[in-house]
Amino acid sequence: MPTSNSIVLIHGNFVNDLTWAKWKSRYEQKGYTVYTPTNPGHAGNPAELRKKVHPDLTKTGFIDVVNNIAELIDSLPGKPLVIGHSMAGMATLKLLEMGKAAAAVSIDGAPPKNVFPPFTTLKAVLPAFGFLSFKPYFMGSRSWYDHCFFNTLPAGDRAAAFDAFAVPESYKVSRELVLNPFSNIDFKQAHAPVLFIGGGKDNIFPQDLTATIAKKYSDPTSRVDLKVFEDRSHFICGEPGWEEVADYILDWYEKL
Repeated sequence: MPTSNSIVLIHGNFVNDLTWAKWKSRYEQKGYTVYTPTNPGHAGNPAELRKKVHPDLTKTGFIDVVNNIAELIDSLPGKPLVIGHSMAGMATLKLLEMGKAAAAVSIDGAPPKNVFPPFTTLKAVLPAFGFLSFKPYFMGSRSWYDHCFFNTLPAGDRAAAFDAFAVPESYKVSRELVLNPFSNIDFKQAHAPVLFIGGGKDNIFPQDLTATIAKKYSDPTSRVDLKVFEDRSHFICGEPGWEEVADYILDWYEKL
């Protein structure tokens, strides 16, 4: 049975907390207290953020994201179930390592610094590092989002998804993920249960990468599970059928 009635949902790069609105409502209807914190520099309406970038965005790195969530967790009465998507999947693994989670779920999660990603991942996310850009932040184009996020949506629905969710992103987050030692994971350490969710049509972090990360964990006393939804994209938490993913996670958690 769950050791906590609290759930923390962490949004990934290129979107903000609005991507969790339906999950929050669904989990609250099931009796949980749900927190959907906004990563530093991401608060606001996506359309407005695209017009005027949040003043804290370019200052925000991966370490800031993790520390922001850790501070929230420390204010709670007990350790929560922590669920993170994309970059926040890796943030979830770091919080797991720090002993902050009753259980953890990484959905289409970014790899730690000490797991080398495939070429397809490098090709998809390279623009988000800004190594060759004169701009102070990354803002994905419609075509980038269509390929990397919304590839399983009907073509006629992709513009609306971009308008509703796409936000500018800090280069510092991606850079710290691949360059800062903080972003390593100790795979030998004992830890609370962790579930990895992969999408079979994810064009950023393919299912094979998700499986590779899961298999890195080696402590024989700790639980590691993996579930792949074959027909899902990187937009797995928002595309049609998101309820199946949300319910699978809660069912896994409640059976621990």
